[in-house]
Amino acid sequence: MLVFIARRLFVSIWVFLASSVLVFVLSTQVRDPLAEARGLPDSARESKIAEITERMHLDDSVLVRYFRWLSDALTGDLGTNRQGQSVNTMLESAFSATMQLIIGATVLSIVVGISIGVISALRQYTALDQTVTFVAFICFSLPLFWVGTLLKQFLAIDFNDWLADPVISPLFIGAISLFAGLFCGSVVLGDRRTRLIAFASSTGAMAVLLAVLSAAEWFADPGLGPIVVALTAVAGAVGFTTLVGGLEWRPPLQAALVAAALGIVAYFALDPVLNNPQLPTIIGLALLTVGICFAVGWYVGGDLYRRNAVPAAIFTGLFAGAVIFTDRMLQSFADYSESVGGRPVSTVGAETPNYEGTFWESGLDSFGHLALPTLALVLISLATYTRYTRASMLEVMNQDFVRTGRAKGLSERAVVTRHVLRNGLIPITTLIAYDIGTIVGGAVVTEQVFGWSAMGSLLFTGIEQGDPMPIMAFFVVSGGAIVLFNMIADIAYAFLDPRIRLS
Repeated sequence: MLVFIARRLFVSIWVFLASSVLVFVLSTQVRDPLAEARGLPDSARESKIAEITERMHLDDSVLVRYFRWLSDALTGDLGTNRQGQSVNTMLESAFSATMQLIIGATVLSIVVGISIGVISALRQYTALDQTVTFVAFICFSLPLFWVGTLLKQFLAIDFNDWLADPVISPLFIGAISLFAGLFCGSVVLGDRRTRLIAFASSTGAMAVLLAVLSAAEWFADPGLGPIVVALTAVAGAVGFTTLVGGLEWRPPLQAALVAAALGIVAYFALDPVLNNPQLPTIIGLALLTVGICFAVGWYVGGDLYRRNAVPAAIFTGLFAGAVIFTDRMLQSFADYSESVGGRPVSTVGAETPNYEGTFWESGLDSFGHLALPTLALVLISLATYTRYTRASMLEVMNQDFVRTGRAKGLSERAVVTRHVLRNGLIPITTLIAYDIGTIVGGAVVTEQVFGWSAMGSLLFTGIEQGDPMPIMAFFVVSGGAIVLFNMIADIAYAFLDPRIRLS
């Protein structure tokens, strides 16, 4: 393994250097950097041209300029742009904004896309599968700038106007309830009668829930409360136990329920701490949760069930913490909405200028600015992960070793999670590595639509001004990310499929 990593790293370095030469040469040819200076009055023209020429070393050949950039880049200095600004400072700001924009979108796309793809493969040719296929193709074909414009109109402008009087119309309640019922009816296994019962019960429950929330004007001042938090934590314990080791009244489920109970206790005990915390406090509580839940799973699981009890308890504890975090943030929604003039969902920029609020209000401000661009990226990427996961799962499900596993008496959950999904993730790993590597370079269209100044804007500015320094800074990050994540994908193959030998 170490030999393989060293060889891949050596090859990647040479690929990166060769690419940097090509990108640098092309970036010097995109536009004349002196075009604007030549349009100045005679009194200022010569001095401005001389200033830009000296700053950008335009008197030197392209190769000399490249090796000067490379020698500085190896020391961590990416130079200055045409105006004399530090490219390192520009890159730091742009990269930070890009990370805020893509982390949530990428994680949601991967997790939700793979989950929907797995369910679609397991329900092949059912109404759910056909619906997912239809929606995936629609999302895949939509232009991003058009999706962004629609989201700004209907999920920002219209939604902010609706929050002034948050009453849900009967037509909307009926449509959402019907959609929820169709989804639950198609997911549930069983005969037609079972699916009809699931459809009717879920439709009725959703209709009642939306009617109650509308009558109570919950959307104007939302919150979950201790009962919802407790029920959600217990449901999470059951769900994670089923995912990890199968739903059995054995130590894994007991450990998960203990973790859920501890989360419910923390909801009340940590009230003073969570009033207005700082980010290090939240991170510390998350690490403490992992440690406590690990001890719970280790003790309750015993020698026989420890392998399943530990992750079930940890996942349940973190999930309960996330629910509590969400509840505290929702409780601050009314105050935040009032402080921004009743427009909590923003359409432009990464933050409200000069905004000062509590930790929860600042979090809502960041979320309000991230919601639309994140949703736009998720809708486009989600379709790709869904389709690839479905195709890969169906291909693996027809293999001989899967039929052998079923013939030996393995449970369907074990066959799907340990064999089908694990082998089906191999091509998805390649897609994830490439997607992350490219999206780190910035989402140029999304940034333009939603007014974000990030990596895409850095590249666009460099091209527009004929300045190779910002373009090379963009290349260092995006090209390095592509090389790095493709190497990580190659290494991950060995862990997903033991038949692969990296030698």
